Amino acid sequence: MNAETLDKQFDEGTDIIDALDLSKAKRTLLAQKCVNVDFPMWMIDSLDQETARLGVTRQSIIKVWLAERLESTAANLPLQHARR
Repeated sequence: MNAETLDKQFDEGTDIIDALDLSKAKRTLLAQKCVNVDFPMWMIDSLDQETARLGVTRQSIIKVWLAERLESTAANLPLQHARR
């Protein structure tokens, strides 16, 4: 199937999943990469208290908190630029 036919079928709402080779599909924004971060002891102690309270791992809470901050920052970017 050529690209024009695929586009037309997609635009018409036709199911095109069988025309795609999903074995090569990648979700690049969800790829994992390991990083090392040094934290001061007071921060580790606070993290450990919170993870014990919530019943989650240190890594989980760091990921969630960081994701929340990044989403919040990204959501506020247009507002900050508009004020300038």
